[in-house]
Amino acid sequence: MALVDLTLPRWGAAMEDGTVTRWLLAVGERIEAGDVVCEVETEKVNAEVEAPTSGRLAEILVSPGTTVTVGTPIARIQEEE
Repeated sequence: MALVDLTLPRWGAAMEDGTVTRWLLAVGERIEAGDVVCEVETEKVNAEVEAPTSGRLAEILVSPGTTVTVGTPIARIQEEE
């Protein structure tokens, strides 16, 4: 069972960072690939971040209201076999 980083995606060529506005799941909750995990606000859009894999939300690394650069891990998902 591997830990997979959920990173802040880039939604546009000029996007450099985003602010996590709220988490829709709590640590320990089951997730399926494609489920929306959190909402992020950028300079141009409000968007939803989807899980890249199925498993359980193992750790939230970025609190709501925190701004991070593209590619920064914001959570970790524990894949299940």
